[in-house]
Amino acid sequence: MLNEDILYLPIRALARHLRRRDFSPVELAQSYLARAEKWGPRFNAFATLTPELALAQARAAEREIAAGHYRGPLHGIPYAVKDLLAVKGYPTTWGARPYADQHFDFDATLIRRLNDAGAVLIGKAAMIELAGGLGYSGPYASLTGPCKNPWDPRRWTCGSSSGPGAIIAAGLAAFAIGSDTRGSIICPTTFCGISGMRPSFGRVSRYGAMTIAWTMDKLGPMTRDADSCGLVLAAIAGHDPLDHDSVPERQARFAYAQPPRPRKPLRIGRLSNVFPNSRPYIWGAVDRALDGMRSHGAIVEETAIPDGNYEDAAELVILIEAASAFHNLIASGRCALLEDPLGKINGYASLEFSADDYLHVQRARLFLQRKMYPLFARFDVLAAPGEGSIAPLIGPPPGTPEAPRRAQHRPAHPPARRRRFVRSQAQPDAISSLCGLPALSVPCGFSPEGLPVGIQFMGPALGDGKCIAAAHQFQSFTTWQNHHPKLV
Repeated sequence: MLNEDILYLPIRALARHLRRRDFSPVELAQSYLARAEKWGPRFNAFATLTPELALAQARAAEREIAAGHYRGPLHGIPYAVKDLLAVKGYPTTWGARPYADQHFDFDATLIRRLNDAGAVLIGKAAMIELAGGLGYSGPYASLTGPCKNPWDPRRWTCGSSSGPGAIIAAGLAAFAIGSDTRGSIICPTTFCGISGMRPSFGRVSRYGAMTIAWTMDKLGPMTRDADSCGLVLAAIAGHDPLDHDSVPERQARFAYAQPPRPRKPLRIGRLSNVFPNSRPYIWGAVDRALDGMRSHGAIVEETAIPDGNYEDAAELVILIEAASAFHNLIASGRCALLEDPLGKINGYASLEFSADDYLHVQRARLFLQRKMYPLFARFDVLAAPGEGSIAPLIGPPPGTPEAPRRAQHRPAHPPARRRRFVRSQAQPDAISSLCGLPALSVPCGFSPEGLPVGIQFMGPALGDGKCIAAAHQFQSFTTWQNHHPKLV
């Protein structure tokens, strides 16, 4: 089996080894599978492993590469996918007990595109039930149990892409696919000390993926570094007529071969009005990162995102659209089968919102989008902490005697249906998600407890390349992306 140093390499380095035949795609797949079988249960990271499929795809990649038919940098590279994407022949549970036996007889568009790129699927990653679509109050809201953080298994990876975060942090696959409606890639990416990207809305097809909110759902890569995010995004981006929100091909297509080198100094706006109550070391790590970028030629100035009740607006969009997406589950009463107390009842409350409520939120959304345009006339990207806190302790399950005492110490959050005790402050994810903007979080330091801290770069709509350019520039003179936990 290949050693840990190899399995933590970013995609471009792994691809170089495969092309030189230092090891084969089969050896690489077997090594990741062995590691996943050993450590996956320790962290509740996988919903399903797919060893038969993985080895068949790896053998095909080995034959093709040997014959000179090289498909590109993902050829022979093992990955995991969040268990809300359809994979023919395997269960797609959506992380929820009511769908534990659900199967689809087709592959999601994203899976087909990764098949075309020659990637090797080793498993389906654990997730928060329904990706938090009907609400949840903590890590236990999952068919597979709380996903544990490889940096400290007493702590959570964050939701709802909890499994992909643990898988990449523990070196169980070279990349993973998560989903993000309002921060569900950015949060576990940050807590797990990896690199992860929420693409622009409409750039990656969601056909074959579970729906939470049609106007906000996105699929994106979680990887070792920003360059790997670019390589994966290039393979999965593109117009899809099966997704009614897919943007036209000339906008959806994302060409990426080498890390981008900006022709002009990057203009970075440091967001001064987000995460105001963070511990000093979080903003300290971000400011040191921005100081480093300034010393390498970037122009960094303070700015602010628009003031307003946009956290509430984002929540209302999700609550109303999720009530429609899960209408049959709510109407049948099968919400009672969900793990989380909030998920059992939240859908019924969401049905009380009116069409007038929804239209008011959409008008606020358009107003916000217009207010964001001038910011990106001044800046290439906006920068902020990936999260305003570090990975939280998992604690006791809901309903136990200890749970109420712990709940008293949860920071307050605006009316929200999920991650209440994690995400407690003004933050950029609601605004960027309402506007369909891309963002990429990368590690930039550690807390006094030795837990990862991240910086995120947010770009304009379809400005995914600017996010990658900023994150790659930071990673070109730092080594935070090379750190990984010692598994015990």
